[in-house]
Amino acid sequence: MTADPDRLQAFVGKMAGDLGAAASAALVVLGDHLGLYKALKRLGRANSAMLAAETGMNERNLREWLAAQAASGYVDCDPKTGQFWLNDEQSMVFADEDGPAFMAGGFDIISAMFQDEQRVEEAFRTGKGMGWHEHASCLFRGTERFFRPGYNANLVDAWIPALDGVKAKLEAGTTVADVGCGHGASTIVMAKAFPNSRFTGFDYHGASIERAREAAREQGLGDRVRFETASAKDFPGAGYGLVTIFDALHDMGDPVGAARHIRESLAPDGTFMLVEPFANDDLAGNLNPVGRIYYAASTMICTPASMSQEVALALGAQAGEARLKQVADEAGYGQFRRAAETPFNIVLELRP
Repeated sequence: MTADPDRLQAFVGKMAGDLGAAASAALVVLGDHLGLYKALKRLGRANSAMLAAETGMNERNLREWLAAQAASGYVDCDPKTGQFWLNDEQSMVFADEDGPAFMAGGFDIISAMFQDEQRVEEAFRTGKGMGWHEHASCLFRGTERFFRPGYNANLVDAWIPALDGVKAKLEAGTTVADVGCGHGASTIVMAKAFPNSRFTGFDYHGASIERAREAAREQGLGDRVRFETASAKDFPGAGYGLVTIFDALHDMGDPVGAARHIRESLAPDGTFMLVEPFANDDLAGNLNPVGRIYYAASTMICTPASMSQEVALALGAQAGEARLKQVADEAGYGQFRRAAETPFNIVLELRP
């Protein structure tokens, strides 16, 4: 087979870009963990010596890091003066931890993918999967930091108001179970917004529950939020006005069983809010930059996690609305609708 020279050149160019992006991921993690982006934001315009004075880091290493960031387009620079700075958009992505566009946390997830590659290789060979709890700890931190900006921006102002009567119920006071809560970001966002309601976050991963409790204490929410270790199929309680799962159902081995247990735990007029990664129902519709991220995460994390559990349905992170409706139907729900969406998430409303 003879390659077309022009197409080969274009593809090699694409691969050069992808290699640069992959190599730069480690530098984003480095800059994020060392606080370099936040320091550069504080300084405004700075050269490597100024950044070294601000952070206490070695100037020569910083000089190389800054040049790599400028080559990636992650910071702006003036080559004549040797000064570097974050423009407003770069600052929101790399330095504004609580902003709606912060993405640096997602690179911790990428770091976990590389650290755990050999274990996933084994999962490919055996089909036995790899449990969520078996991954590098940076995955748990990165997942919380990657999804939290979206929850901050959308959960209270857009997603909950899109559900029928749920906002009023939360304002008046009800009980809420946040299942698969991880480090508790979604639980805490809701608890801060609705002080008359009581929230319990459940997750089978004990280390994540401990971190969620710590986060609740830091926010002064200990009287309204609890975090308990339990799985999606056996968490305790009944008569919940709202049960939520954020970006976790597809990771479960038995999502139908989990959805059924949730239905049985709801009050007669209760609501199950299911938030999942955005996906279209067909492969062609997901061949885009967001689908690229989610398929990669699904290959390395989500699908192996499901395959490590009972049933091992392996929905994958790009299950799509039609497949999720099949899960809801099998679990016995009478109502199912798409309530809201963003480029990264789809919000589904399920009722008994």
